[in-house]
Amino acid sequence: MKRCQWVGNDSLMISYHDEEWGVPLNDDLKWFEFIVLDSFQAGLSWKTILHKREGFRRAFYNFDVVKVSKMEESRIVELMQDKNIIRNELKIRYTISNAKAFIEIQKEFKSFNKYIWSFVDYKAIKNTISQISDLPTKTDLSDKISNDLQKRGFKFMGSTICYALLQASGIINDHTIDCFRYNEV
Repeated sequence: MKRCQWVGNDSLMISYHDEEWGVPLNDDLKWFEFIVLDSFQAGLSWKTILHKREGFRRAFYNFDVVKVSKMEESRIVELMQDKNIIRNELKIRYTISNAKAFIEIQKEFKSFNKYIWSFVDYKAIKNTISQISDLPTKTDLSDKISNDLQKRGFKFMGSTICYALLQASGIINDHTIDCFRYNEV
């Protein structure tokens, strides 16, 4: 069975690729989880984030956006000691700030899902990538979404992070054309 070249032989990476990456999201809870994980991943490997995913779940209340939006200073101090997550104070603070902005988008659009899918008229983009070196790190679409998110108060959501989010969430299918998942998602 052929997979995208970036997967490697790590069991968590294989499971993530085979079961989640590129599958169209429609659930706000999962959207917030992916936003948190993708923003923490910046500058690190995805494998590192996957191996700390359970720690992130515990740290950020199973990605309950309302609870995260109400996190206080004492919780930030506590998380800075938590070896089960990436202990980056700015990323922790930005997660709280992003939770508040996420809630405002939910209020305006009835869901984050409706907001984000509206950028592609609710239709996934299916790219035809043959090798990993052909994958872009950002596009005009990710630039547009990043700019809009930043105007709405999101922090640490640049175009590259947005592109990774679009790939993970299935808005963009960037499985390579020889990958068994390419036609499945």
